[in-house]
Amino acid sequence: MGEDLFWAIRGGGPASFGIVVAWKVRLVPVPKKVAVFDVLRNLENNATTKLFHRWQRRAYKVDKDLTVYMTFQTAVSSTIDHNGKNVTKIVLQVDMRGTFNGGVDKLLGLMEKEFPELGLQRQECLEMKWVESFLFFNFFRSGESLDVLLSKKSNANFSSFKAKSDFVKEPIPDDVFEKMLEMLYEEDVGKAVIFVFPFGGEMSEISESAIPFPHRAGNIYVFQYQVSWEKEEEEENHMNWVRRLYNYMTPYVSKNPRATYSNFKDLDLGTNNLNKGGHTSIKQASIWGTKYFKNNFYRTEAACQRAGAGVFSMSMGNGGGLERAGYRCDEVYGWRGDYCHRVGEGNLAV
Repeated sequence: MGEDLFWAIRGGGPASFGIVVAWKVRLVPVPKKVAVFDVLRNLENNATTKLFHRWQRRAYKVDKDLTVYMTFQTAVSSTIDHNGKNVTKIVLQVDMRGTFNGGVDKLLGLMEKEFPELGLQRQECLEMKWVESFLFFNFFRSGESLDVLLSKKSNANFSSFKAKSDFVKEPIPDDVFEKMLEMLYEEDVGKAVIFVFPFGGEMSEISESAIPFPHRAGNIYVFQYQVSWEKEEEEENHMNWVRRLYNYMTPYVSKNPRATYSNFKDLDLGTNNLNKGGHTSIKQASIWGTKYFKNNFYRTEAACQRAGAGVFSMSMGNGGGLERAGYRCDEVYGWRGDYCHRVGEGNLAV
């Protein structure tokens, strides 16, 4: 197929270069057992700030066999006061999830050393096969067979949502972090979520040009900001909230370009003209294409042209193939079974 096309299909986006009917994968060794955890904490006072302060300075540098990521959202907490009455309040909740390529004993030692603020306990950890960890983190936790991983249907019940992302190259100030979390209280309880995924490890040892995905050394973690809603008429308010958060974070994230993760298609970054019967130039597509792929955009575009697939314009959700067929999976999704529906537009991407 040619070196450039083979390079491009490994991370250049689905349906952009044709249909892949067969492939080989390079396997890597994994231990017989891995240790996992998924723990919730209602962290008040300065505990949340202390935990994140350490996490953003250490998570990308810890043992390569350990991966720990964080999720922040609001939740309702119930307590009994001194009069025996049930008292509810909205609190900030952090969900920390981790995988360690080894046993629980070593995991606990590493967590106590790296993130003592979490206070991880043995009873909060499980050992399992590496492939079983995919069941665990996809919330198949009732003894399901591995066969469920072959299902094309999700077991999740997603609402409509909008997601944006940012790559971070140096720790953000504590006061900025606190303001970012305060903004979660502006949204309906539990509807706004901030995910924080660490980079580093092997990711930093791979060249930016090895495959189209370029976000390697120099990135310490990535933010995903997400908000969901049930009713179509609520869309504008929630979209405005996530855009305000994104704008607030501008000084503290990657620049020139402000990079974004290609799995989170974001029409705020720019759109192509294909669905309007127009033409999208490479110059126009590069406005958003370089944010997804940095300088790799241009090599990917050239490979797309040589493959006869047209302009490689990654602004739409499922890549060039569906866009050219007239389908569109846009920035807001409402999952219904095995397809997604564009709220307010009625176009489908299957």
